[in-house]
Amino acid sequence: MASLLGTSSSAICASHSLSSSSSTPSISPICFRPGKICGGKLNAGIQIRPKKNRSRHHVSVMNVATEINSTEQVGKFDSKKSARPVYPFAAIVGQDEMKLCLLLNVIDPKIGGVMIMGDRGTGKSTTVRSLVDLLPEIKVVAGDPYNSDPLDPEFMGVEVRERVERGEQVPVVATKINMVDLPLGATEDRVCGTIDIEKALTEGVKAFEPGLLAKANRGILYVDEVNLLDDHLVDVLLDSAASGWNTVEREGISISHPARFILIGSGNPEEGELRPQLLDRFGMHAQVGTVRDAELRVKIVEERARFDSDPKEFRDTYKTEQEKLQDQISNARSCLSSVQIDRELKVKISKVCSELNVDGLRGDIVTNRAAKALAALKGKDRVTADDVATVIPNCLRHRLRKDPLESIDSGVLVSEKFAEVFS
Repeated sequence: MASLLGTSSSAICASHSLSSSSSTPSISPICFRPGKICGGKLNAGIQIRPKKNRSRHHVSVMNVATEINSTEQVGKFDSKKSARPVYPFAAIVGQDEMKLCLLLNVIDPKIGGVMIMGDRGTGKSTTVRSLVDLLPEIKVVAGDPYNSDPLDPEFMGVEVRERVERGEQVPVVATKINMVDLPLGATEDRVCGTIDIEKALTEGVKAFEPGLLAKANRGILYVDEVNLLDDHLVDVLLDSAASGWNTVEREGISISHPARFILIGSGNPEEGELRPQLLDRFGMHAQVGTVRDAELRVKIVEERARFDSDPKEFRDTYKTEQEKLQDQISNARSCLSSVQIDRELKVKISKVCSELNVDGLRGDIVTNRAAKALAALKGKDRVTADDVATVIPNCLRHRLRKDPLESIDSGVLVSEKFAEVFS
């Protein structure tokens, strides 16, 4: 036996016991180890220890790489201290266009998200993930996997709506808006949801296990390198973004649940273009470029070095600015409904869209919403032409038809047409 095992440090443990209540032998722990026998000595190197109430099918196999001293004191794991620190949003230098688009979508989620395209290493992913600290709290039904709104039937799951219609009181809790990362390698089952295997095996019933779209309902769904996303996942996102609901047909189960989320994507245009159907689903488009100013580049490098050396101290230095920005967002969300936009401005916005040959009316709707969100962020109750001028390039740039011979940036074309119409 020892010659077969050689000098390996592996240990194989199985179980073998003779149950007093059954004539069928069950299995209890035994160990094979080179030169040693677990718990005692036998000529064959095997020790059998009877244990009661053990299943005869219980077999465990382990590969032990090192000896573990049971007297060793293992340090306690502090999840809060070990959590990955997030770079503060207020500490991001430059990239004002991208930051503004993200803030406007937090203020009014119905804008429809933002697509961020730019050079590699320009802080796209860092900026999006830093948004987590600024997200406000929302009220959800406690224990509901779809983050159902207790007051708005449009954002309720089927079960919660049925309970409300019966007059039941549903428990409500306040929680921060979710930000869900959609990995490029995610499967369709993980995104849409699938059969709950555990319930199927233990209880013999067909149950639904919600996916990432359920978790992202009333939150943010972030796709990094979205232009590299597989076509079948793009189709899933298009379907959910169009209807606001996710329908799953799996193994005899048909279920629908709300899936209304802010879709945020980032990517490098050198790695491929995005399908026009998906690009049109993003409310706004932010173009990010590499910073050319040497002084500004040095400042960015120094700030990043400070964050990497001591994230907690670095975050504390920006705590006041972060809290101020949180209050500004909260106030803007509360007064958004009272912001007015004159009919004359609405007509001019639609005229710009018409003369630029923008397909559909989504550009008109998004521009109106973004202008109102910007006015609310500034603390105003009425939209001005300056507010429209700030947001209209981001709302229409990605909706223009591509001309392969055109060298001018589409955002410049939108600004020129705006100046012509609003003059």
